[in-house]
Amino acid sequence: MFLLAQAAQVCTESLVQDTPMTSVLEDAAFSSFHVISLIIFTLAILHTFFANKFTQVARRFEVLHERKKRHKRPKADTEIFDGASVSDKSFFAEIFYFLGEVEVIFGIWVVPLFIAITGFYDWRTAVAYIDNRSYTEPIFVVVVMCLTATRPLVRLAENAMRRVAQTLGGSVSAWWFSILTIGPLLGSFITEAGAMTLAALLLGRQFYQYKPNPKLAYATIGLLFVNISVGGVLTNFAAPPVLIVAKCWGWSSWYMFSHFGWKAFIGILACNSAGWFIFKKELRSLERSKAHMKGHTPAEEDKEPVPIWITITHLVLLFWIVLNSHYPPVFIGSFLLFLGFHHATAPHQFALSLKRPVLVGFFLAGLVIHGGLQAWWIEPALGGLAQGALMLSGVVLTAFNDNAAVVYLASLLPTLTESLKYAIMSGVIIGGGLTVIANAPNPAGQMILRKYFRGGVSPLYLFIGAIGPTLVFLAIFFFTMR
Repeated sequence: MFLLAQAAQVCTESLVQDTPMTSVLEDAAFSSFHVISLIIFTLAILHTFFANKFTQVARRFEVLHERKKRHKRPKADTEIFDGASVSDKSFFAEIFYFLGEVEVIFGIWVVPLFIAITGFYDWRTAVAYIDNRSYTEPIFVVVVMCLTATRPLVRLAENAMRRVAQTLGGSVSAWWFSILTIGPLLGSFITEAGAMTLAALLLGRQFYQYKPNPKLAYATIGLLFVNISVGGVLTNFAAPPVLIVAKCWGWSSWYMFSHFGWKAFIGILACNSAGWFIFKKELRSLERSKAHMKGHTPAEEDKEPVPIWITITHLVLLFWIVLNSHYPPVFIGSFLLFLGFHHATAPHQFALSLKRPVLVGFFLAGLVIHGGLQAWWIEPALGGLAQGALMLSGVVLTAFNDNAAVVYLASLLPTLTESLKYAIMSGVIIGGGLTVIANAPNPAGQMILRKYFRGGVSPLYLFIGAIGPTLVFLAIFFFTMR
């Protein structure tokens, strides 16, 4: 996800030409500006942890506003906005709702960062730094999210998982196990962003709509995030951290499978089996909720088949876009063609909403901007560590700074042996489910599933839900390293 162009520079293929001004900002040497950039980045991370608090404050303002409205006479000829009159909107409530949107947080904190760069250097340096970031991955995630959330691909994935679920009994727990197993493994072929979108949508339809208790709900989303982060390593082109270094480190898809993929597969089965055993009573209790909702679920209402030629067209477009994921003019142009095809086949499609993918793209773009200034402390933190310590450091650092960013900075170290490369890659994929910012697809999953959590997804409870699977994968990858 992070600075793909600069990673290519390490492999002697330069996609972005950095100016002297931006290279000064990214210098790993200590400076007062770098301390300020770290403080701003830390505040942005803390903001994500307290996003729910902003939403709670917004609701209080909304309640106060509703009370005031009861004592006021309605005005005639009031302007209408977003389905309600302007006078119906509380200014402070809307502001705090905006501040509580996780997807906009890093973008918001780009503003003080831009001001800091301008103050320490000048306006041109600030503009040049923002302009020279590589936003290929955020744009690609937007495109893939839109495409994989379409009715033909969701129905195709759902039908495939239905067959597996039916062989396991067709219960809610069977769906739960099937989605959390097959969905993450699809990430090695349709990219992790695509797999996250499909898995999150299907979990919403087949699991979360039956209202699991909070403990099971957070254990499931934590398991989903960890499995997605690890499930993309069966190939060398689908997981963002692998994509960063596969070419310059000479890692083929066979290398990825033989060193990482089979361990990921075993780990996913082990974590899902352990999760099912721990929560088997809670999962069985959801069958009663399913029986009460029978005939009113989205999955049962959506019976009309999708013509096979439409599904094949979507698959071909998805394959083509993934194949050209490094070339924005190609995959953006292909996406525009897809929009035309989607409109022409509207009777067989879901309504296309760009809000969710665009917000996720905005989140990732903000993370790219902030992450580019953290090399001064991440590189020294990783240098000189033994294999086990490097793996653990990768897990910890990934929780606070996107895993692709961490592996890119590690790739700059001149002393990396094959065993150390294995250690850092294992660490960053293992830690990719601990927080929303740890892996590029996580914001997409959080965006899709947050409506099933009261007040949105809590970062603390997400971390608690993900820590168990993370430790399982850490043990597997540590005790099988060569």
